[in-house]
Amino acid sequence: MNRTHTSFQQLPIVDVSGLFSDDDRQRLTTARALDRAAREAGFFYVTGHQVPRAQQSALIEQARRFFAAEHEWKMRYYIGKSTAHRGYVPEGEEVFAGGKRDRKEAFDTGRELPADDPDVRAGTPMLGPNTWPEQAGFREAVGGYYEAAFELGRALFRGFSLALGLPEQHFDRYLRKPPSQLRLIHYPLDPSAEDRPGIGAHTDYECFTILLPTAPGLEVMNGEGEWIDAPPVENAFVVNIGDMLEVWTGGTYVATSHRVRKVREERYSFPLFFACDYHTVVAPLPPFATPEAVAKYPPVLAGDHLFAQTAQSFTYLKERLERGELQLPDGSKALSSFGQQARYASTDLDTQG
Repeated sequence: MNRTHTSFQQLPIVDVSGLFSDDDRQRLTTARALDRAAREAGFFYVTGHQVPRAQQSALIEQARRFFAAEHEWKMRYYIGKSTAHRGYVPEGEEVFAGGKRDRKEAFDTGRELPADDPDVRAGTPMLGPNTWPEQAGFREAVGGYYEAAFELGRALFRGFSLALGLPEQHFDRYLRKPPSQLRLIHYPLDPSAEDRPGIGAHTDYECFTILLPTAPGLEVMNGEGEWIDAPPVENAFVVNIGDMLEVWTGGTYVATSHRVRKVREERYSFPLFFACDYHTVVAPLPPFATPEAVAKYPPVLAGDHLFAQTAQSFTYLKERLERGELQLPDGSKALSSFGQQARYASTDLDTQG
């Protein structure tokens, strides 16, 4: 029987330093702590993560410099010009379920793949080269942080493997060149933000997310459908379960709905959306493949799910869909089809954005 999230009032904290230990027992103990946090909240802080503070600081400084530039200059790197969904996302470009435009700007990056990569040549969505602005040190700082955070993601996946009773390396085969995106997000100072969202309520489309925030504003839905503040914790990342890990575990782990509210100060946020390889077919793993889970979670191509959700959220992609230049993959789900938001569809979410 699947467990649902508890009525938590604050996020648990998990020290994941044990995942980097040579001691099998220490890695297993840490994995069990991850498992409790994933089952009970689906959202938690991680400390002991091995990502140097200097890399975090360099990323934040480059983001500050980029977003402080003139709008016309930033639009030279507009995401709609990219073949791989990389680049600048102006305010209002992204629209979540509910139809309201988000009050933020962003810059999207991912794993750098050359033009002659077979998947890139085949036109696989979300894969390809990054768009790099002409800003001294930007590529080095952002690329370096991406690699460090990605290694943390690999370690977390091995922890989840142990927690789920699987071989520790089980998920490694699906992490060869995933469309894992690192987003640099800027929420401008907005004195009226008490009554307006910064980003609408949603779940994340990938396996899990590793988030570095600089200020409060994040809210998480608990098991009772209540919104709980998740302020930054010193030198900790926020990690949350995404749609694909919900499917793989047959709902044992549930993708956690979240939103950004009360942006009373300028705020930066850096989520790494940790995905599996585009062509990975995701379905409940054997230990979780109950008849109920199999019925609820039919197999889904991970990349197609990510692309379909993205194409329904970004204005430039929706316009291409309307013009017939793009098509959603067969069986694409509507926005907000996973997590508690799907369960609490009748809740008043008029403020979600």
